[in-house]
Amino acid sequence: MIHQKTIEDVLNIKGMSLDVSKANLKKNGYDIHLTPKETRLMALLMENVGKVVSRNQLMQEVWETEYIGDTRTLDVHICWLRQKIEDNPRIPEFILTRRGQGYELRI
Repeated sequence: MIHQKTIEDVLNIKGMSLDVSKANLKKNGYDIHLTPKETRLMALLMENVGKVVSRNQLMQEVWETEYIGDTRTLDVHICWLRQKIEDNPRIPEFILTRRGQGYELRI
């Protein structure tokens, strides 16, 4: 029997609440609809708030693949998340890029 990691149904972090089953993020009282992949990505970042989550780990847990070659899928999804949660997506304050390492959610 294969044991699959389950994500908590609702994650709460200072000003943000993610309802995983409804793919809904509340930020400062506003509802933000997320796609299933954005939800899994945001949940993983929220579970590791303040820590860098490697590109490998994100690809494995969100896309269930170890391939990170030339794909830009992760970067595109991070961009979409930033557009939804950042006040200024070009100067992110929440989802930070850690060059050569991965991404970090900072609250």
